[in-house]
Amino acid sequence: MLPLLTSSQIREADAHTIAHEPIASIDLMERASKAFVGWFVNHFPEKHRLIAVYCGTGNNGGDGLAIARMLDQHGYQKLDVKIARFSDRSTNDFNTNLDRLKSTPVPIKEIQREEEFDDEKAEIIIGALLGTGLNKPLSGDFLRLVNYLNSLDRTVVSVDVPAGLFSDGEIPPDAVALRSNLVITFQQPKISFLLPESGPFIKCWEAVNIGLNEKFIRSFDSPYQLVGEKDIRARLKPRHRFSNKGTYGHALIVAGEPETMGAALLSSSACVHAGAGLTTACVPQSGLMALNSYLPEIMAVVRHESHLPEIEWTKFNTIAIGPGLGKDTQSLSLFKYILENFHKPMVIDADGLNMLSTNPGLWTFVPKGSIVTPHAKEFDRIFGNHQNWWQRLQTGRQKAKEHGIYIVLKNDYTITITPDDKLYFNSTSNAAMASGGMGDVLTGVITALLAQKYSSEDACIIGNYIHGKAGDELALPNRMHVVLPSRLIAQLPMTMAKLMA
Repeated sequence: MLPLLTSSQIREADAHTIAHEPIASIDLMERASKAFVGWFVNHFPEKHRLIAVYCGTGNNGGDGLAIARMLDQHGYQKLDVKIARFSDRSTNDFNTNLDRLKSTPVPIKEIQREEEFDDEKAEIIIGALLGTGLNKPLSGDFLRLVNYLNSLDRTVVSVDVPAGLFSDGEIPPDAVALRSNLVITFQQPKISFLLPESGPFIKCWEAVNIGLNEKFIRSFDSPYQLVGEKDIRARLKPRHRFSNKGTYGHALIVAGEPETMGAALLSSSACVHAGAGLTTACVPQSGLMALNSYLPEIMAVVRHESHLPEIEWTKFNTIAIGPGLGKDTQSLSLFKYILENFHKPMVIDADGLNMLSTNPGLWTFVPKGSIVTPHAKEFDRIFGNHQNWWQRLQTGRQKAKEHGIYIVLKNDYTITITPDDKLYFNSTSNAAMASGGMGDVLTGVITALLAQKYSSEDACIIGNYIHGKAGDELALPNRMHVVLPSRLIAQLPMTMAKLMA
């Protein structure tokens, strides 16, 4: 796992590296700028394009000055630098890099307080105005400048973090930050990059290694972690000879009404394709023909309106409940019936979550180690309204511990929140997966892993990853605009096989 650090921890990691490598701070800045330029020149190779580098007078601005000097050395001749001289203060490393830049032919202009901005002709703007130390919204001249740059509709590449965007913590709903086509960030993504509030300001980001002390970074024991492929490879359990369907568990999917059988079919099919040895769907009588036609490998427990189904509880390793189930009296009775009689970790999604939100007394019966899989609106219905995603993370930490559960909070970087105060950000998935039914598929995948006797934590982390990875393998190489849930389900066994290879 890659530990994700707060802005104060990042500064500590910089200071530790400087003190113990040892390396002078100006040389660490040089190394960071070189890493930025290495990525930039490979992706913006046209050296005839007009490039403007906007710099503040802190260390982020010092990075910008060093980047301009290095781009000049790489043959980018149509460069100019604009320094936002909105304060009398400047850092020593900024001053050193300014002196170095003056020995090159790169034009330098200083923008003073309240000064009108020149008409910007550059095709590419490199933003190095403010870095990770920002702890309050933009105001005054910086606000004017960022609003001006945002109005230009140019290609913007930000250095480390877009000016105005906090690295962590609550982002105000009316936040103003430099809208960036690309952020080349140092060492690791900032936590805010992985939350939806960053969406208006970051189209994509790339983290470049600048050689901070990894052992020291891990010593923080950060609750925030980014999951990568090597983490999944280490957790997945390959199938072995002399195993059988009983080896891989039996899952029960309680889902679907006559009008919403699609949710039951998708979650049950995903459970089969993600490796559960046996999958049974508990569906209404009217859905039985659809189930048998869709996938004969799925067994059935039939639900009747007049009475609760007879379930052999000891047959099942886990149960998932909720997709397309409904919230009427009959559904609530079924939900209570399952909670009162099944005591192993289960997966609760969709209408199961909705029933928890309106019947909070049911939390008493939710087995420890169970997994709930809300999107933002469902999360707020269960745990109260939140103004931003940072607040949701903090509430999730509290509620996961309070109930002894795992919360899978869905977004682009779906977050697994554990009872022992870890938050695992998933690194796979893409916008082509924004399609109805994808959540039902994820429920089936996580349920299959629980049935196969993965821990609840591993079922969440692995399930999120392979769900997103299957979508990536379909969408990205094939440039697919939309990935349908049924196509993703069929991809799951191949995705898992590659990761186990």
